[in-house]
Amino acid sequence: MTQGDNLVIFVTPNASCDNMNTIASDAHLPNAAMLEGFECPAILVSANYEILGTNQKYVDAFGHIDLRETHHCYKVSHGYDLPCDQSGESCPLVAAKKSMHKERVLHIHQTPHGREHVDVEMLPIHNAAGELIYFVELLRPLPLASGQVDSEELVGESESFKAMLGKIARVSGAEASVLLLGESGTGKELAARAIHMASSRSKNAMVTLECSGLTDTLFETELFGHVKGAFTGANTSKKGLVELADGGTLFLDEIADIPLSLQVKLLRLIETGTYRQVGSLDVKRSDFRLICATHKDLKRLVNEGLFRNDLYYRINVFPVDVPALRDRREDIPLLANALLRRIEPEREMELADDAVNALMNYRFEGNIRELRNLLHRATVLSDTSEIDAATMNMCFEPEHSQSHGLDAGPLVDLKAAEQRYIRKVMDAYPDNKEAAAGVLGISLRSLYRKLELAEEEATSQ
Repeated sequence: MTQGDNLVIFVTPNASCDNMNTIASDAHLPNAAMLEGFECPAILVSANYEILGTNQKYVDAFGHIDLRETHHCYKVSHGYDLPCDQSGESCPLVAAKKSMHKERVLHIHQTPHGREHVDVEMLPIHNAAGELIYFVELLRPLPLASGQVDSEELVGESESFKAMLGKIARVSGAEASVLLLGESGTGKELAARAIHMASSRSKNAMVTLECSGLTDTLFETELFGHVKGAFTGANTSKKGLVELADGGTLFLDEIADIPLSLQVKLLRLIETGTYRQVGSLDVKRSDFRLICATHKDLKRLVNEGLFRNDLYYRINVFPVDVPALRDRREDIPLLANALLRRIEPEREMELADDAVNALMNYRFEGNIRELRNLLHRATVLSDTSEIDAATMNMCFEPEHSQSHGLDAGPLVDLKAAEQRYIRKVMDAYPDNKEAAAGVLGISLRSLYRKLELAEEEATSQ
């Protein structure tokens, strides 16, 4: 930066990442201390991509940059030799140059913790003549989101996955109610946790209620709590989840299963923030952020009279689609390796190329949950640290193996296919029926019964 730049920026003390007041004058630009007013990692960047300053939060999150040398943002953040827009990525700096306004994008950055998804906001700065000369780049790493295989939580790099993370980044800083939509097993609870951890409520609890399978009475006492003597067996008072979520986040999973008779009470809670414990006349208040999730078509349930229309619009303020695994197949290798490290951290398991190809061709009706189960079976079946296609094939459902040519032999009926698969597993575990039952996902008693039926049919033929 030279004396001729003649720009001073005054930052409001304790400014948030979403607000900055700038004033241009005829003085030299001060050092990086101007960036300390931001509550997130921030860097000052020239119009030529050169990093001119950082704040302490940036150093803490991404490491120190020696500003005595020339460093470009695209090289530091991504390892690119050219700007992002020339390396296959969207560039917020270029976008801000064109629009003359702030721009926002989700990128995968290199960090001391590996590759992480970062929400990047670029704020343009003009001189007294109105010329755009600097940018303040704000970087907000998304909790639980990673682009590497050793992440403990959300993993992926596909466009549909990044689109979901982009929405999470947008809504996390707001107080709007969020509705997570997606099939079972796609990771909606992890998405809810990511929203909570990136919000201003992250220091308080995220409380989860699984709404499916609860009776009216049980749902009400779980949500609102009860006082001593409220009903038979209520020997002590109990706090409800609403009270425990005060100051934090209340996550209602499978909200479509809430009994219709209780939906009006939930609506009142959302609208007023007030509730009464079961058996009490005292009105209590709770300040919470609401996140809901469902795999069902709520709009159809509204049309069928099974879900209240007013409640639907209360919870559907900001919908986020959580993609099915078949819509993000390019993430399967990353996900599979991440899951293997969690399932068998000591064995350092890995997938052979043909096993990866087999997974890429699988239908995954159970999404990530099914992928985890298949890999768990494969770790049990594999005698080495490498899982090959033959081992992976033994873990698939019989009808999948038949339809994809992964199992030699003529097409047969479902019962015969099941028996064939059981025989393959028994061949792998000739002396351990309990382990075989675990791989098959059935009880030991059910395995004995199936083996007896197969033997009876073989004898009768």
